[in-house]
Amino acid sequence: MTTVSKDSPSILHVDLDAFFASVEQRENPEIRGLPVVVGGLGGRGVVAAASYEARKFGIRSAMSMAQAKQACPTAIFLAPRFDLYSEASHAVMEILGGFTPLVEPLSMDEAFLDVSGARRTLGDGLEIGQLLRARITATVGLTASVGIATSKSLAKIASEDAKPDGILVIEPGHEIEYLHALGVERLWGVGPVTREQLTKLGIITIGDLASRSLDETISALGPSQGNHLYRLAWNQDDREVVPNNSQKSISHEETFSVDISDRKLLEGKVRRLSDRVGERLRSQEAATRTITLKIRSHDFRTITRSRTLDQTTDRSFEIAQAAQRLLKTVDIGGGVRLIGVGAQIAVSDQGIQESLAFDGPPRGHLEVTLDAVRDRFGPGAVVSARDAVDSPDQAPKKRTKGGSKKTR
Repeated sequence: MTTVSKDSPSILHVDLDAFFASVEQRENPEIRGLPVVVGGLGGRGVVAAASYEARKFGIRSAMSMAQAKQACPTAIFLAPRFDLYSEASHAVMEILGGFTPLVEPLSMDEAFLDVSGARRTLGDGLEIGQLLRARITATVGLTASVGIATSKSLAKIASEDAKPDGILVIEPGHEIEYLHALGVERLWGVGPVTREQLTKLGIITIGDLASRSLDETISALGPSQGNHLYRLAWNQDDREVVPNNSQKSISHEETFSVDISDRKLLEGKVRRLSDRVGERLRSQEAATRTITLKIRSHDFRTITRSRTLDQTTDRSFEIAQAAQRLLKTVDIGGGVRLIGVGAQIAVSDQGIQESLAFDGPPRGHLEVTLDAVRDRFGPGAVVSARDAVDSPDQAPKKRTKGGSKKTR
């Protein structure tokens, strides 16, 4: 068990870096490292996203495409593919849900998490942030920046300051010092119009705003906005992370850096993904009857296969069996760039029905025990002997911390 200070911040804001553009670079390795701009390609098109390489030329979201082309004529200009972005977003949200049920998505590419319930097994907010960033990169092929603080508003500011591909902790007791040095436009709710109003009053930084009385702020901005911004300037943000409880399915995916056509290797990937799906089902005391296999081929075609079981289950073994049968129906000759296993959550008054089959391990405490080991030491802590032989890189490794930033 990990010992964590009760004062350790546990609110995380996770924000995918240059999301649309990064997905396009992930899908096409030839444009990685190049300025990429996603948006409307028509005469009145606007920029939806710009890679960090494009941002060096001053290209920003909401800029007209005409201006962007003037700023960097050699950039790669692409029309958005929202189905692809939605797919990547779903995969990331599934990963976040594996760390805590308290996930509040804000948009396709960002979410708040409350990890206070996971700290005893996974470590403090920094350790959890590092784990989930690594898992997002390994599984979805994207980078994410993470801010960690005692409030939602400050965690969001921290993730902005951690970009790109970084992590930043605002330690308890240092919030006001950190906040008051920032420009007032960094507060949630301060747009160009409000910023101009505040500038006319001589309010440039958050500290300037905090130095005014509440009455002055309300007089300048009105009761609702004045009170809201004054509270945020003093880090008075007690909003809780409110999860989206409308989840209908659980899935896990893996994107490969090189297309795979080895069926035996893909079967091993399916087993490991099925382990993750089963673990998620058991953690939510849920079950499934419908298993889905998703494959993206070398030519970017997405193939989906589903199988309905005779009875509900939460067993990883049975999920893997069904998914591997589905894999046998797919032609993988040209290579596979992504594979995923999903389970539709069953709605049943009967709960999980015990299997009468004798071709698998008995249901009981074994899988629950393995879940606890993986929670403590990471998903690679326990692998089957077959998987270890088929894919040696799946053997457990010593976990090391990456670079991170931490306020003092």
